Amino acid sequence: MNNKFDALKDDDSGDHDQNEENSTQKDGEKEKNDRDKPPSSSKRKAVVPGPAEHPLQYNYTFWYSRRTPGRPTSSQSYEQNIKQIGTFASVEQFWRFYSHMVRPGDLTGHSDFHLFKEGIKPMWEDDANKNGGKWIIRLRKGLASRCWENLILAMLGEQFMVGEEICGAVVSVRFQEDIISIWNKTASDQATTARIRDTLRRVLNLPPNTIMEYKTHTDSIKAWEEFHGLVNSGGR
Repeated sequence: MNNKFDALKDDDSGDHDQNEENSTQKDGEKEKNDRDKPPSSSKRKAVVPGPAEHPLQYNYTFWYSRRTPGRPTSSQSYEQNIKQIGTFASVEQFWRFYSHMVRPGDLTGHSDFHLFKEGIKPMWEDDANKNGGKWIIRLRKGLASRCWENLILAMLGEQFMVGEEICGAVVSVRFQEDIISIWNKTASDQATTARIRDTLRRVLNLPPNTIMEYKTHTDSIKAWEEFHGLVNSGGR
């Protein structure tokens, strides 16, 4: 599996994903208008593996978000700010998306890539996430691209061995550091969270003294509300 990141080498803004999504939407709309007349049949086509492709155990969706740091974010504005890049069902479809995406280490500003199972939004309040939490690892600059790739390949390859517990993963690019996290469904299941932690250490080849923090989404919501004086803020 080779990395192919040169497709967007002139674009370091991080906003290409939104443009890609918009052009995909336009193509999709044109195709839809050409194909079907009745408005009632606007159901989205399921994403399935192509002929001779290698299916994944679950379908996954890539998301992208970027915002101005320091600006308070309500749940609604956060949801509007996360852009869906696309959904894939096979190894080949994953590489098609991934090979055209900027590496996290080349993103600028306050940007995030999210990779979640299809149907789960990268928000604390989503039904699949609300009773869960996440392992957080803060990285010094320069490590995000390698760690993100290792993490998502481990996730797609079902290396965590915790059944349906994994919801998704996030890489957050910040000015002083980068942060990666993996989200799971059940924060109270200590055996599962311990297994995820140990697998994370192995797949990312982390030094033994690496600080890893587990935070429940309930605690994240409380902390966010206290800090911003907001109610019902989203998963930032």
